Amino acid sequence: YSRIKSYLSDKSTASAKRLKADVVKDSQSAVLSMDYNEEITDEFQGVKVWWSANRTLPKTQRISWYPNDDEKKYYRLTVHKRHRELITQSYISHVMMEGKEIATRKRQRKLYSNNPSQNWYGYRRSKWSNVLFEHPATFDTLAMDAKLKEEIKNDLIKFSKGKDYYARIGKAWKRGYLLYGPPGTGKSSMIAAMANLLDYDVYDLELTAVKENTELRRLLLDTSSKSIIVIEDIDCSIDLTGQREKKKEKDGNEDEPSDPVTKRLKEEEKKESKVTLSGLLNCIDGLWSSCGGERIIVFTTNYVEKLDPALIRRGRMDKHIELSYCCFDAFKVFAKNYLEIDSHSLFGEIESLLGETNMTPADVAENLMPKSDYDDVETCLKRLVEALKDTKEEAKKKVEDEARLMAEKEEEKQMQKPEKEEKEQSGKDVKEIKENGVAKVDEEVKATGVTR
Repeated sequence: YSRIKSYLSDKSTASAKRLKADVVKDSQSAVLSMDYNEEITDEFQGVKVWWSANRTLPKTQRISWYPNDDEKKYYRLTVHKRHRELITQSYISHVMMEGKEIATRKRQRKLYSNNPSQNWYGYRRSKWSNVLFEHPATFDTLAMDAKLKEEIKNDLIKFSKGKDYYARIGKAWKRGYLLYGPPGTGKSSMIAAMANLLDYDVYDLELTAVKENTELRRLLLDTSSKSIIVIEDIDCSIDLTGQREKKKEKDGNEDEPSDPVTKRLKEEEKKESKVTLSGLLNCIDGLWSSCGGERIIVFTTNYVEKLDPALIRRGRMDKHIELSYCCFDAFKVFAKNYLEIDSHSLFGEIESLLGETNMTPADVAENLMPKSDYDDVETCLKRLVEALKDTKEEAKKKVEDEARLMAEKEEEKQMQKPEKEEKEQSGKDVKEIKENGVAKVDEEVKATGVTR
């Protein structure tokens, strides 16, 4: 019904005598459609058809919390009998497909988060709760290497147009992205830019709230097409890093917390969450991954080396994107966005300092942002220069401190070496004396037959 309504909306506003406005779920604005008992015409391959909107009201009046659910609404399609085959075999499919596309274009995009399983059932309950997705990040405002940015954009656009290609090669229409790098390098902004570029919904999947693999599968089956499924900080999720499990097996017994409260919380956490690595892999890359299409799966992590290789291999995470410290290309984007400048006399010094210093894009942006109405371009750029110099000095001091500590440890080790050798030698001498003494006593006993 909703697809036909979307399909007829433009035609209704053009020809219907009476219109009614409805606020349709997930739509950006009110939808105009023909009023009940109105009729409009449509044409398909030279064949004229007639659509009318109708409803039936309940025969008895009753008090209801949801009165709109009591009335039955429907559309009636009228066509000449000789065109029946064309209408049933082609036109209806055309209306459904066009209606879906129109509804998708006009919908208000959402940001979803998964609900606990105890809230899944009941009247109008749902596995996902949502809010409007209004994040302003785009690839134009994204501060990163220009070449890498263009590569990612082209890859995303290619994927969104690849329905026939994926069907031809026999793969599910999905693509995996692994975003990794230090905190503050723009991983969340990258996800928002991807969603805004493709006009996709975003599903933020919190794995620690999922009790078992079956629940995870149901959640993923309840996601829609044209969506990005995000698992942030995948390395912090429970029982998903195979290296962590291997380490436990190797160590044999793990240090138990002495605090009884902490111990009980850990036991409850293990009891509650039973999502496994194999369960996640089956959902994102197994047979269940083919249920639905046009989905992007994104993992983020600050420590890529902690992840199990099976989780991030090609075919599951098809594209690995490192979001590192701020480069000069990223700084120029910030300067354009924050200060509305393309060049300045301080740009050369900033470029040199960025090449020698590790500063995250978040820190660069914070220093460039005007703090008051009196902060001009010069003030903001000088503040960034000072921050870069301070960071450089701190890094230099840290290296010197680490070198000094290593030298002190080496010196202490060298000093302890003679003492250790002396103790070992004295231990050998005592052992020899004891052995020689015992041997001498044994000889006297044998000679005299008397023990002392």
